[in-house]
Amino acid sequence: MPDTQGAGQMNGAESLVRTLVASGVDTCFANPGTSEMHFVAALDRVPGVRCILGLFEGVVSGAADGYGRMTDRPAATLLHLGPGLGNALANLHNAKKARTPMVNVVGDHATHHAGYDAPLSSDVEGVARPMSHWVRTSPDAQRIAADGAQAVAESLTGAGRIATLILPADTAWNPSNGPAAPVAIPPKPRVPEEAVEIAANILRQNDDTVIILAGKGLRARTIGLTSRIAARTGAAMLAPTSNARVERGAGRTPIKRIFYAVDAALEQLSPYRNAILVGVDEPPVAFFAYPGKPSLTLPPTCTVHRLAGVDDDLADALERLAVMVDAADTEPVVQDRVITGLPHEGGITPETIAQTVAALLPENAIIVDEGISCSRALYAATAGAPAHDWLALTGGSIGIGMPLAAGAAVACPDRKVVNFQADGSGLYTAQALWTQAREQLDILTVVFANNAYASLDVELANVGAINPGRTARDMLELDRPVIDWVSLAKGYGVPGARAQTLDQLITLMREGLARKGPMLIEVPCEA
Repeated sequence: MPDTQGAGQMNGAESLVRTLVASGVDTCFANPGTSEMHFVAALDRVPGVRCILGLFEGVVSGAADGYGRMTDRPAATLLHLGPGLGNALANLHNAKKARTPMVNVVGDHATHHAGYDAPLSSDVEGVARPMSHWVRTSPDAQRIAADGAQAVAESLTGAGRIATLILPADTAWNPSNGPAAPVAIPPKPRVPEEAVEIAANILRQNDDTVIILAGKGLRARTIGLTSRIAARTGAAMLAPTSNARVERGAGRTPIKRIFYAVDAALEQLSPYRNAILVGVDEPPVAFFAYPGKPSLTLPPTCTVHRLAGVDDDLADALERLAVMVDAADTEPVVQDRVITGLPHEGGITPETIAQTVAALLPENAIIVDEGISCSRALYAATAGAPAHDWLALTGGSIGIGMPLAAGAAVACPDRKVVNFQADGSGLYTAQALWTQAREQLDILTVVFANNAYASLDVELANVGAINPGRTARDMLELDRPVIDWVSLAKGYGVPGARAQTLDQLITLMREGLARKGPMLIEVPCEA
């Protein structure tokens, strides 16, 4: 493969890397192959980008998601042609739902090689489009730097977007025109005054209104603004079931979530005849359809008004709304610090786990929740814990927890990351433990080991499938053999231990929270 670097002229790959650095991209999660080798070499030559290897592309995309959620800036990913991108799609789906800024750099065959149907040939753009907001294939080395600058700008547009840039191999190795200047980020759209006035009138005239706050609205400032409005007008406020990032805990405004279970959500939302949406484009919907149950969880008689969509300037809209309803000087609701004692009796249950976490969680921690059924008590129990961020499974595609924790830890090396992880979901991307060990990331992983896809037991009944037999059970149970998470963690270089009793769990939680670096605790938990 020719490389013009030796001739003193910058190739396309280096022009792209220098452009990404100039545009503020300083981290690249990677799983490269042959077609990306010039980009790999450029990353070695150009200072300013921390490169982190993931052993599976789903780890790469999930880590970039965690990084983007915590920094509000894009990391780059480096992926190998269509199949490598395809392996990353499940967690790109989660990142797209989370509106995480991300720039994917995906290699492809050289343009002159594309017509021969060689191994790994595929429609890379076709693979990328469903999980990307913006897709472009650079036609030549002279264009790649400008396309890279545009990709970063696209990723930072609105609430955050997935930008995928496809880099044919000859585009990387051929001579370029050098790096491109950063592209200006368009401002977030300002909500029209009419939409604010409508929301104000709804709040003034009705006491059966709920404000549904989502997306970037779940940061401490905007939750506090919303609580002023709610306190002044008597409105309720709720967040969706799953959210990219919630800033919560003592000293911040608490917000409850809409329940996951359809029947519970229907009952929870039944009192409301008006709903105001902030940071979300559509009213709340059930995760799945069930026989005889509605898809939308607000009452059919509820009038829905969208104050601000996901990409809008939410804080500005809420500030203007607060003025209109005379709430600008109203005190926000603030969560007190609740000193929770450790449980001293009983076994390991979701409730005693939650009580232990609430008692021991350090200040400014980051919780990554993919505990599924066994983490059901955690959110409520930690409402009065020290201030922390809560990251969750936004898109419903399991296998996000350990990669998301890795990316969050890279983004915030001075903060403790605690990942509550269902065992079945964790097996999708257990390779993330190796990345955590290699980078010595400060993550405590708590694996809830019920040796089953336990949530699917409930779903069998929810969809009306009764009396499951051995064939059905074999698709839901993770036994014969049981997975040994302590040995698995050790194999990836992460120290691990198993808690068999509540006292052991408390002791190991103390140890894991106190130590610097990765650790895993396997916890038997029956939901």
